[in-house]
Amino acid sequence: MKIIYFAWVRERTGRSQEEVDLPAGIETVAGLIGWLKTRGPEFEHAFENERFIRAALDQQMASNDTPLAGTSEVAFFPPMTGG
Repeated sequence: MKIIYFAWVRERTGRSQEEVDLPAGIETVAGLIGWLKTRGPEFEHAFENERFIRAALDQQMASNDTPLAGTSEVAFFPPMTGG
């Protein structure tokens, strides 16, 4: 699965994207975030407050309880404002 990190999520993880093989049992966006947090202090810091992280699965907005099945790309980014 391809994971893309934007804005301060990218800055905190130290990478813009990566390819990962998910461990068994990771089935939702929340599960993926939980697993990412175990990968080191930079990920723990990036995802420390999950309510400030947005996710898109294959370029479609998703909630934390959205299943990952069939997803090839996940993007994480902070909420955006605009005008």
